[in-house]
Amino acid sequence: MVRRLSTADPGFEADFLALLAEKREADEDVDQVAAAIIADVRSRGDVAVAEYTHRFDRLDTAAIGLRIPATEVHGAVERCAPEAVAALRMAAGRIEAFHRLQMPAGIDHVDAAGVRLGMVWRPIPAVGLYVPGGLAAYPSSVLMNALPAKVAGVGRVAVTVPTPDGILNPLVLAALSIAGVDEVYRVGGAQAVAALAYGTRSIAAVDKIVGPGNAYVAAAKRRVFGTVGIDMIAGPSEILVVADGANDPDWIAADLLSQAEHDMAAQSILLTDDAAFADRVVAAVAAELAVMPRREIAAESWRRFGAVILLRSLDEAPALVDRLAPEHLELAVDAPQALADRIVNAGAIFLGRYTPEAVGDYVAGPNHVLPTSRSARFSSGLGVLDFLKRTTFVACDADSLARIGPAAVTLAETEGLHAHARSVAIRLRPAG
Repeated sequence: MVRRLSTADPGFEADFLALLAEKREADEDVDQVAAAIIADVRSRGDVAVAEYTHRFDRLDTAAIGLRIPATEVHGAVERCAPEAVAALRMAAGRIEAFHRLQMPAGIDHVDAAGVRLGMVWRPIPAVGLYVPGGLAAYPSSVLMNALPAKVAGVGRVAVTVPTPDGILNPLVLAALSIAGVDEVYRVGGAQAVAALAYGTRSIAAVDKIVGPGNAYVAAAKRRVFGTVGIDMIAGPSEILVVADGANDPDWIAADLLSQAEHDMAAQSILLTDDAAFADRVVAAVAAELAVMPRREIAAESWRRFGAVILLRSLDEAPALVDRLAPEHLELAVDAPQALADRIVNAGAIFLGRYTPEAVGDYVAGPNHVLPTSRSARFSSGLGVLDFLKRTTFVACDADSLARIGPAAVTLAETEGLHAHARSVAIRLRPAG
């Protein structure tokens, strides 16, 4: 039975704190295993990569090669159902268009002192994209990770994708082709992260690694951060739905289960001010679980981590939402924008009764790679800015340096950095 909380109960705060503190990530300690694999790949390169690929994916890359030929990548489009390819192309067009809107403008400004100040944006030269493989792969995630990089102007996008027993969903390759990426390697796990971070004879090192993976991939990304950049350490998926009693309970139940079916550690939470509606949603979830294909996963997620929180008023919702800081937030209410304006912490917000979170997973346009585990308090979803670097510049002439330089000399001297002070002061002396 799903847990039920009510803000009217005296013990609500303690129950809510317990909900916030609940650990959903796997308990398995994989960090030392990932560290050993990384060290081995750094030491032995392709040989180590091939051995781990043979051990974990039962694949002999010595016979077929690490890299998937570009012809096979682009040829995958023809091997997929036309309606699936058409849907991918539609999604790609919308994702690319939205991310083009994110491209920032540079700054080139001369201030009142006559100093020229500015900032330029440049793409990261090389990015590695980790793509989960096998039959349970997600071509939509390929588009969400690859297209922002291409829009940003990243010159090289190298993809690693495990192919256990040689199996790879052709839609993954089709999505890569549609995104304009054809440097693809059949390797996964911590060994793929190590190869991308440090380079091997076959896989040149990159500057940043993005993309989801299992616990070993997450641990490896933590380990290589600093040598390369990373996007984020993603936890189990989550959805928070704020809904009033005017909704169809079947719709809200479907929305809650759209994340529960991802993973037994996923979390689905409903906030509502209508107790009878909450009961109808719980009943609708039970009915849907009885027939859905991924019922075992979704049912375990709903039983262990799901929650229904009854509010005295929807006015209580924003404060609770900000404390939960959800990955996905649906506002299925009459005035969703007014409620959204009062919320600070959410990865992505879906406004109104006709905007299910699932539309954002595929075709809306904004990115579906979002902060989890309450990290929306301090981070954002993936976007074009994650593939750009900013560099500032300053240009003084004699007159403008004369105006601002003396203050720099004073501050350098107060800090005891006399060479700093001299490097400015020597330029302030009259020529002669």
